[in-house]
Amino acid sequence: MKSRKVMALIASVAAIASLAACGGVKDDGAGAADGSAITIGTTDKITSLDPAGSYDNGSYAVQINVFPFLYAQDYNTSELSPDIAADDGTWNSDGTEFTVKLKSGLKFANGNDLTASDVKFSFDRVKKINDENGPSSLLANIDSVTAKDDTTVVFKDSVPYDVTLKQVLSSPAGPIVDEDSFSADKLTDADTIVSKNAFAGPYKLTSYKNNEALAYAKNDSYKGLTPAKNEAVQVKYFADASNLKLAVQQGQIDVAYRSLSPTDIEDLSKDSKVKVVKGPGGEERFLAFNFKIQPYGESQPDADAAKAKAVRQAVANLIDREELATKVYKGTYTPMYSFIPDGLAGHEDTLKSAYGDGNGKPSTEKAKQVLEAAGVKTPVDLKLQYNNDHYGSSSADEYAAIKNQLEEGGLFKVDLQSTEWTQYNKERNVTEDSDGSYPVYQLGWFPDYSDPDNYLSPFFRDGNFVNNAYSNKEVNDLIVKQAGEKDASAREDILKQIQKLETEDLSTIPLLQGAQVAVTGANVKGVTLDASFRFRYASVTKS
Repeated sequence: MKSRKVMALIASVAAIASLAACGGVKDDGAGAADGSAITIGTTDKITSLDPAGSYDNGSYAVQINVFPFLYAQDYNTSELSPDIAADDGTWNSDGTEFTVKLKSGLKFANGNDLTASDVKFSFDRVKKINDENGPSSLLANIDSVTAKDDTTVVFKDSVPYDVTLKQVLSSPAGPIVDEDSFSADKLTDADTIVSKNAFAGPYKLTSYKNNEALAYAKNDSYKGLTPAKNEAVQVKYFADASNLKLAVQQGQIDVAYRSLSPTDIEDLSKDSKVKVVKGPGGEERFLAFNFKIQPYGESQPDADAAKAKAVRQAVANLIDREELATKVYKGTYTPMYSFIPDGLAGHEDTLKSAYGDGNGKPSTEKAKQVLEAAGVKTPVDLKLQYNNDHYGSSSADEYAAIKNQLEEGGLFKVDLQSTEWTQYNKERNVTEDSDGSYPVYQLGWFPDYSDPDNYLSPFFRDGNFVNNAYSNKEVNDLIVKQAGEKDASAREDILKQIQKLETEDLSTIPLLQGAQVAVTGANVKGVTLDASFRFRYASVTKS
């Protein structure tokens, strides 16, 4: 165990006013609550402040601002650049070991040294805890992490010259945490993290009330890529998009980010008191099938793999993405007919040609033929679950439309239900102890990094985040193969092969692809929605 500045830790803990029994640390100090602070509003929910226990945008929005990474996207160039790393890293001669040097003199906000030991600890615990809602699936290629000395870290990778490794180190699996403040083998609660001031990113949290309000203060000890240009940030959590819209219109908040409805964005774009900021796309909305409990699923008394696949393919034949994009989302999303979105290597609209009328429109007749050929009796009872507080208030309209589409022609009888996010995100998972609760359900995807692998590994590789009991060895092996393929053309061929296999299996059905949108006050500058598909607070200022 390396030496620590215990007195600094004691001092930082003493500065925390109290622990709230409802789960929140409070601090009445100046800065985070005065008029100079940047105030941000969101409807996103936090699953866990601990990086090992979350894999969702609401949690990551906090983590990316208070924890450092080895690498991060540069605001100005959109290039992956060293954050607390001192260099771009080097591979050994056979491409199995990647060595990273750290900047010297790194500190956590509590005064503890940040060394290679903390880096090893951070990645090891994500894999060891392996939380069902965590990002451990992103670390599948990393065999081991070694701290050679205080500033040298070596990653042993199972894929030679892994082209995805640096991206993974900048992802939700990559926050570096304080080994003296976090547990090595279980999740650490938010009160402990905040009270121990265990932060080394651009900000430190000075107040935390889960999914109600957070206060950030600039972390002067941060030596990374994006030092804060403001002194303090407040984040307020809203129950619905309509209140979020009203707050930014009336100047109660400086920035509204995730998730305003398409109608709200359309209205706000005409309001001279605010500005609409758009960033690169990458967000995906899709349907997921639980292979255990979907109709004819593995745990059902009438389990039949061929009939289960026919049900999935019939659903794919009935989906009308254009209707969802135009009528529900008013063009803020576009139809997605592939597993890799438009703009990334390997993109191919395989779902468009394989299902429906072959041109993007649904086909009741084709769906009927698929079910009849497999001997599936109709109407098929289908329980469909969605969430309307995490993916935006338009989810209710989206899934009402999907229900109508699936019931077209009498092939399906859909039981549509919704659940609040914190419960939803637990109940959807297939685990060792549970087959999950939702046969077919809504999910969204906000990518970890701008690479086609991030639309494949987290979805289809063994141990994936969808946790829907899907497994295909051929797909799994091809995903591993493409990650180590340095020839761009050869890699693209593998990516297309994976998509063709998934077009047949349909463990998920991509529906829509969308852009990032934020709305700011007229006096706010520096809101950057960059190619990392994230909103970091450090560049924001106001006059």
